[in-house]
Amino acid sequence: MPHSATPPSSSFDVFAAGHLGELTGIVPPEMVDAALEAAGGDQKRLRRLPSRVVVYLLLAGALFVGQGWQQVWARLTGGLSVQAPRPAKSLITLAMRRVGPAPLRELFTLLAGPAPAHAGPAARFAGRLVVAIDGTQIPAPDTDANRRAFPKPRGGPNGEAGYPFLRLVALIACGTRTVVDAVFGSDRTGELGYARQLTGALREGMLLLGDRNFATYQFFSDVHGAG
Repeated sequence: MPHSATPPSSSFDVFAAGHLGELTGIVPPEMVDAALEAAGGDQKRLRRLPSRVVVYLLLAGALFVGQGWQQVWARLTGGLSVQAPRPAKSLITLAMRRVGPAPLRELFTLLAGPAPAHAGPAARFAGRLVVAIDGTQIPAPDTDANRRAFPKPRGGPNGEAGYPFLRLVALIACGTRTVVDAVFGSDRTGELGYARQLTGALREGMLLLGDRNFATYQFFSDVHGAG
């Protein structure tokens, strides 16, 4: 059954655009559907947690870090005029495994960029769009799969780190706070290693801000080469 199909009137219409909170005003359902289709995750039959709903649940999870998925669900659906039945933890886990990361990657590709249409004068300096680059480390759950992808930091005086860590480096438009591009991976690669992967997102007419960690001849050369 396609995304546009309507479940029986006696059930909660999880397909309705207005039934997934304010996130639908930022990420339209049509965009989520396009990302699912491009990633091969288009909904084929009606489920209690359709793929579109799972994507919005994952997006909400990024806003309410540290809360369980049932609590995130309650926040996502808390403003609805009709109470949405809270799915079991096992159902949420299975639904997320079914959808996988590919639709989120496609959705990021659709959304990423400096949003120039909304970039007013405050977003520019000397006529150039101001962007900034920086990195951070994020702990991941201590699972076998995560340890393989993101090995724990090497042991120091206090021994091995308690959690696997990933390193995220992002290029942000300062005026609109939108993500132009981002890359992440094991923290055994430093910020500069990932930063060089982001210079392809730079364009003529941009002014790049960065802290002293990025003050190297090679990175300056890459930035200058991008215009």
